Amino acid sequence: MKNIWIYILISALVSYLIRVTPLVLIRREITNRTLRSFLYYVPYVTLSVMTFPAIMDATSSPAAGLLALLAGAILAWKGKSLFLVAVSCCAVVFLFELFL
Repeated sequence: MKNIWIYILISALVSYLIRVTPLVLIRREITNRTLRSFLYYVPYVTLSVMTFPAIMDATSSPAAGLLALLAGAILAWKGKSLFLVAVSCCAVVFLFELFL
C-alpha cells in the first residue's frame, strides 16, 4: 500500500459519481408508472437488506434474533411506537438468551 490517499480519492470520486449521475441525467419528472413504483420501494428494501443481517448477527444465537424480529414485526404491524417495538425486541432477546 504505497499511497493510501490515491485509494481514498478514487473511492470518494466513484461514490460521488454514483450519487450525482441520476441528478444530472434525469432533469424532468419520471412519468413511467413501473419505474415510479420501483423507486418508491427502494428505500424500504435497502433498509431491510441492511437491517436483517444485523439483527441476526447481534445476538449470540440466530434463533433469538429471529424471535425478536418476529415480535418487532408483529408490534410494528399493530401500530405500536418505535420505542415500544425496540424495547420489546431487546426484552425478547434478553429473556430468550437468559433461559436458553
